[in-house]
Amino acid sequence: MARASAVALPDVSSPGDGLTRPLRYSYNLPLVPRAPRELPVTPASNTTVPHSIGLGLRRSLVEEWRDLEQQGYGNQPRPEFIEVTPENWMGLGGKFRRNLAYFTERYPVYAHGLSLSIGGPTELDMAFVDRLKTFLDDCGVIEFSEHLSYCTDHGHLYDLMPIPFTEAAVQRVCERILRVQDRLKRQIALENVSFYAMPAPEMTEAEFICAVLERADCKLLLDINNVWVNSVNHGYDPKAFIEAMPGARVAYQHIAGHLQISDRQIIDTHGTDVSDPVWDLLAHAQATLGPRPTVLERDGNFPPLSSLLGELAEMGHILNGTARGTPGDAPAEITV
Repeated sequence: MARASAVALPDVSSPGDGLTRPLRYSYNLPLVPRAPRELPVTPASNTTVPHSIGLGLRRSLVEEWRDLEQQGYGNQPRPEFIEVTPENWMGLGGKFRRNLAYFTERYPVYAHGLSLSIGGPTELDMAFVDRLKTFLDDCGVIEFSEHLSYCTDHGHLYDLMPIPFTEAAVQRVCERILRVQDRLKRQIALENVSFYAMPAPEMTEAEFICAVLERADCKLLLDINNVWVNSVNHGYDPKAFIEAMPGARVAYQHIAGHLQISDRQIIDTHGTDVSDPVWDLLAHAQATLGPRPTVLERDGNFPPLSSLLGELAEMGHILNGTARGTPGDAPAEITV
């Protein structure tokens, strides 16, 4: 029987919660031969600046985005870098490879992975890590990030599962991070994830993250939306959480929308506009830690690209320390 491997599904970005987002994982299917590279993927640049504004490259956005590249952006901001999900592009040829090449030739590239399962109970898939390294090197990826969670247990779980905040978990996760970094020949960034249960904690989430970053000598992808989601769901001060993060290790940031269920329950969906509390937290992070390259994530319920560019403009105001846009400049509200 052929060895199982992750095969990309259309337009996925991060594991769903099983409630409000479409499935965002690659199915385990028999390994198929890698499609020939019809076009080289030539990196555009390997640099960004701290206040750079970025947008996640999703297949649902490709055609409209290419049109904008050809016609011009008018008075709207052009993204300054892109973030890609390797699992959606690795081993693909044809139009998918051509679309990837089109954007990597024009933008600096960050990558945000799904399938590493850095906190998983089973062995790391080092064959996958080797394929990942080839992809990252081919695309000239500046920063590679993954989730500080796990998603496998003798098969994919199709969600991001929380790692217990314990000393034993810190040790295990750090050992796995060090193996991956050695294989990739680069530091990786780990994202603070949204979670809805906290199994047997021995320390706080902030203490757990800081311990992992220090002992594994890795970076942090600070997800501002996840800070807000967890602060509401678990009752902590989101500004204090950000202040506890080691600024020197923050590689870049994410912002996204969420679904408000009640005053004390939020689901991380990436399917709505960024909320005012998240914008305010981004401003607090900028004031506390300094500006960092920041990506707008949108994974479903896609509005016109012009609406996302409006949110990028808002992001740019905050990262540059200027006044936020007026209500008339805000993008149209998207409902779910």
